[in-house]
Amino acid sequence: MESEQLFHRGYCRNSYNSITSVSSDEELLDGAGVIMDFQTSEDDNLLDGDTAVGTHYTMTNGGSISSSTHLLDLLDEPIPGVGTYDDFHTIDWVREKCKDRERHRRINSKKKESAWEMTKSLYDAWSGWLVVTLTGLASGALAGLIDIAADWMTDLKEGICLSALWYNHEQCCWGSNETTFEERDKCPQWKTWAELIIGQAEGPGSYIMNYMMYIFWALSFAFLAVSLVKVFAPYACGSGIPEIKTILSGFIIRGYLGKWTLMIKTVTLVLAVASGLSLGKEGPLVHVACCCGNIFSYLFPKYSTNEAKKREVLSAASAAGVSVAFGAPIGGVLFSLEEVSYYFPLKTLWRSFFAALVAAFVLRSINPFGNSRLVLFYVEYHTPWYLFELFPFILLGVFGGLWGAFFIRANIAWCRRRKSTKFGKYPVLEVIVVAAITAVVAFPNPYTRLNTSELIKELFTDCGPLESSSLCDYRNDMNASKIVDDIPDRPAGLGVYSAIWQLCLALIFKIIMTVFTFGIKVPSGLFIPSMAIGAIAGRIVGIAVEQLAYYHHDWFIFKEWCEVGADCITPGLYAMVGAAACLGGVTRMTVSLVVIVFELTGGLEYIVPLMAAVMTSKWVGDAFGREGIYEAHIRLNGYPFLDAKEEFTHTTLAADVMRPRRSDPPLAVLTQDNMTVDDIENMINETSYNGFPVIMSRESQRLVGFALRRDLTIAIESARKKQEGIVGSSRVCFAQHTPSLPAESPRPLKLRSILDMSPFTVTDHTPMEIVVDIFRKLGLRQCLVTHNGRLLGIITKKDILRHMAQTANQDPASIMFN
Repeated sequence: MESEQLFHRGYCRNSYNSITSVSSDEELLDGAGVIMDFQTSEDDNLLDGDTAVGTHYTMTNGGSISSSTHLLDLLDEPIPGVGTYDDFHTIDWVREKCKDRERHRRINSKKKESAWEMTKSLYDAWSGWLVVTLTGLASGALAGLIDIAADWMTDLKEGICLSALWYNHEQCCWGSNETTFEERDKCPQWKTWAELIIGQAEGPGSYIMNYMMYIFWALSFAFLAVSLVKVFAPYACGSGIPEIKTILSGFIIRGYLGKWTLMIKTVTLVLAVASGLSLGKEGPLVHVACCCGNIFSYLFPKYSTNEAKKREVLSAASAAGVSVAFGAPIGGVLFSLEEVSYYFPLKTLWRSFFAALVAAFVLRSINPFGNSRLVLFYVEYHTPWYLFELFPFILLGVFGGLWGAFFIRANIAWCRRRKSTKFGKYPVLEVIVVAAITAVVAFPNPYTRLNTSELIKELFTDCGPLESSSLCDYRNDMNASKIVDDIPDRPAGLGVYSAIWQLCLALIFKIIMTVFTFGIKVPSGLFIPSMAIGAIAGRIVGIAVEQLAYYHHDWFIFKEWCEVGADCITPGLYAMVGAAACLGGVTRMTVSLVVIVFELTGGLEYIVPLMAAVMTSKWVGDAFGREGIYEAHIRLNGYPFLDAKEEFTHTTLAADVMRPRRSDPPLAVLTQDNMTVDDIENMINETSYNGFPVIMSRESQRLVGFALRRDLTIAIESARKKQEGIVGSSRVCFAQHTPSLPAESPRPLKLRSILDMSPFTVTDHTPMEIVVDIFRKLGLRQCLVTHNGRLLGIITKKDILRHMAQTANQDPASIMFN
């Protein structure tokens, strides 16, 4: 309804329909060469200061002037480039939505004229489904490729398969007839580096040689990854989810979702995972999927020329990314809805579901893990949980919340220190140091030497009759007459106690290294390290509860449901609950996280323990701070992101936040018909504002509309090239009718077509609580403040963010755009 009103009030004009952002599209794909260093002054200049004044738009009629558009203005030749956006600026959701409505009307009005127009109409209607299908296909294929390559390169650190160099360790021994049950990972075809180099399979010399080769390969992979990122695609570092959230909220970051970023992120993600660093590939897979969605959207004009529509594709792409990362299509849709998307209409929900389905189908067809599952650590449990177990599950939730709060504070403090010291100027050295420490400390402990996904798989797996892990080294009851799936609880053997000590050391190691690893200049996800920490803690708690139930089965808490010889406790279930709790503590996800973990395990009956642990984790984490890790990194990097989850409860008014303040110079404004081209160009050159209110006259201060700096610059340059008689002294007219001028005056320049004649306005007495709500729900760039129809000032999104920081007792200058 609002878009309809805007259309009739002249907000949507033909000039917006022909926006051919060819150059900006190319920049978006090819601009990945820009160095991604959030300390650089270039980014700060783009983001900071008063550049934000034009960064947002609005919708209420801004004055008593009639805003009906003259027919001649609608017939003016559209100006190429008007309506596009600069890098590090925010899109105008209202204008983009209105543009799409007008495009849709035009197609509908023509579709009955001919068969060709009907075909174009059908193509336009189906283009949304086509683009998400292509995105799902590409995401699934790339995820399968990354999984296979990462597994092979991870095993390359330990040895090589002589019979087929492209096989990893497990695949190498699949066809061997010489493996044993106890040593199923050993076969003649697989050679360790010690066997190849010094000819020894056992002994101190063999251990030292394997140790040295492990460190060599880890450092080689890490160095290659960070070098590729630094040279070819600086935007390929990190997990990408904070930036994806910011982009989906309407921010423009050229090159972040381009083809170079996609190529380098795909390659370096494999290298980073194979290097053994404490990171995962699941978060970066969301970035990879969004790159695919962005690139495919340029094949369809419906999306390539409309930034708001493009973000619907990116929402579906993020769902596909999580779908292939965890093998959880429904969880991916919920993740997109709960965690990353800013605008999520029902149509986007359906397309996200379809994209996640296609991506999961492709990954399942590739079968990268060879287990006919979408994920490596798919498990099934056969024992139900009991009411008493909610107590340790909730304790795991408390641990997850405490871990999340500690990790967020420690990691942000370290990242802030990296930005403010010389250490941040040497990203390659930092990656090498972290990789070296990780490799040196990880090799002696079998649980830290394992690939993190393999570790989670081992921790999740229940001890059955075919398990040879030291975690399953229980003392067997010699009276057992048959092998069954549900083995009764047994006393722990020496292998279990040894494994617990190793797991405790692994837990400390993972906690410390994850703090320093997340944020270095290689692709680094946080899902898998957090789940590993929770899984280790959960498995330790599970074994402790299991042994307590075995030795004290006559206690009242066990007597009713845990008899002697029964299989009561499943330690793997505790590992799963702990993993969900720790991931929830770090990201503050709830619904989507429970569904993702449920889809991982296929156990519907474990929904309640997961919900209890995840909610406890969120409550405990929120007690120390309501921000998740992604919101914290958004704030650290200074992106103008207005979080819909954050509450604003202060009683300030619009007049308290608007600019100019009493000590500031007056507001820079344009008048509708008595300024020359030189006057406007001088104002553009002397100020850094991104837009200017247009008023009737400086005496009346009555609002006419709002003109963007970029549109003014493009329109004046275009007029000088294409229109004869436009000179510096030409009068610029924003009014409907050109005023009468002397005969010898140069030709006037009419710029009414670039004017937004319905900028959103509020009065000076509007409560800021309402203003903040309006900005969130409409995605505004700015709104103008009036009093009795007279222009007083302007409020931008960055003004609101600074004000919210000030009300939270933070220094607004220190947290914005550092």
